Amino acid sequence: MIRVMLADDQALVRGALAAMLALEPDIEVVAQVASGDEVVAAARLHRPDVALIDVQMPGKDGLEATAELRAAVPACRVVICTTFGRPGYFARAMENGAAGFVVKDSPPEHLADTVRRVHAGLRVVDPALAAESLASGVSPLTPRERDVLRQARRGGTVAEIARALHLSGGTVRNHLSSAMGKTGASTRAEAALIADERGWL
Repeated sequence: MIRVMLADDQALVRGALAAMLALEPDIEVVAQVASGDEVVAAARLHRPDVALIDVQMPGKDGLEATAELRAAVPACRVVICTTFGRPGYFARAMENGAAGFVVKDSPPEHLADTVRRVHAGLRVVDPALAAESLASGVSPLTPRERDVLRQARRGGTVAEIARALHLSGGTVRNHLSSAMGKTGASTRAEAALIADERGWL
């Protein structure tokens, strides 16, 4: 049996994926979690062979959780299973050690086949998405600029962002200015929106 863990913050989606995979004779769902913060602990406890992880979740996002899971439980292979087939997400998922990347509107048999192929040691990615990711290039944002834009996306003031990230207000302004330049945005809200749409956050 292939032991699978599901990480998705939407209970309905998580339940549907679990029910669908339970129909497969060689796949067993051994754990389900609703946030990125729970992924590593659940994997250590249940020892899944494959983890299906959504990108957008509370706490750590799925891409951060993937990197942590690969470091903490290297035997567990990761498939990113998301609504958003964005090139930036795809590139970061691969950088963080994911072995597969599928979108949630894939046919059910494709998801089960992906789990089997990833478990067998293969990489499974959508060719069109991989090509688009190569064409769009890597994110120009530094990790700190991403942190600042994530906070800005929530609508915080410079002072609030500085407190949340333990930075000075001047440093936050510098990172915001740089990120706006790299995204071609005229405001920090627009920069966060553009970066999010491109999968850079």
